[in-house]
Amino acid sequence: MAPGRLFVVATPIGNLEDITARAIRILGEVQLIAAEDTRHSRILLQHFGITTPLTSYHEHNEAAKTETLLSELQRGKDVALISDAGTPAISDPGSRIVRAAHANGVEVIAVPGPSAPVAALSASGLPAAPYTFHGFYPRKHSQATAILNQAQAFGGTHVFLESPQRLESTLKAIAEAIPQSEICVAREMTKLFESISVGTAAEMAQRFAESRVKGECVIVAHVPATNGEQRDVSPERLRSLVEKAMRRGGLSRRDAIRQIAAELNVPRNLVYAAATDSQ
Repeated sequence: MAPGRLFVVATPIGNLEDITARAIRILGEVQLIAAEDTRHSRILLQHFGITTPLTSYHEHNEAAKTETLLSELQRGKDVALISDAGTPAISDPGSRIVRAAHANGVEVIAVPGPSAPVAALSASGLPAAPYTFHGFYPRKHSQATAILNQAQAFGGTHVFLESPQRLESTLKAIAEAIPQSEICVAREMTKLFESISVGTAAEMAQRFAESRVKGECVIVAHVPATNGEQRDVSPERLRSLVEKAMRRGGLSRRDAIRQIAAELNVPRNLVYAAATDSQ
């Protein structure tokens, strides 16, 4: 028996009209839907008259449920993966079953649609290339500082998710670390009280310090590079250069970091952060 297919289906982030005709068809045709919250997703499915059986698939049961879903796929069932809102596996559960499907010869098919980070980026008016999606802004001060240091050195546009309770403090941190950055704050994307605000980091920090924020937020921050040479050197490229220097020159990691930092005129701490990111 041929294995089934795994459909990664994007669902609305607010406005139900944003679901695609293809997504509706796929959700009605598959034999099983794996949903982050079955109670939440059942409302969406009932709205469109979809009666496909549901099973839960969330961060707390992802490991165990992956084996169950993979078994269903290998028995020939088509399965659709959905999250509470937006595109699965983008700051939501899903990547584990997708990797397992690939590893076991199961066809994975993307059914694209709504995505809050991309929607906010498109409506921000800020340069979209290059941009880096970081997921939720780090809660640990050290991690947040490292990201802001790299952003300041390399420039580009950086996209974060943030809760309304932490929005003010995060904007203040960005304003203090990178005062020259341009900011867009997108709240309640596609919903009734959607708002998109743009300005300097300091302006945005002040604006949201004076208002009670509700709803999930996306922060888009455009950061000018400190100089033209550093703009094109990504952390991935720095890590690659350090590893090459270690292999070809027989250097220690410490000496390779020092060499690459000197060659590219990049702060040594940024090269170190890039080179040890996956360690």
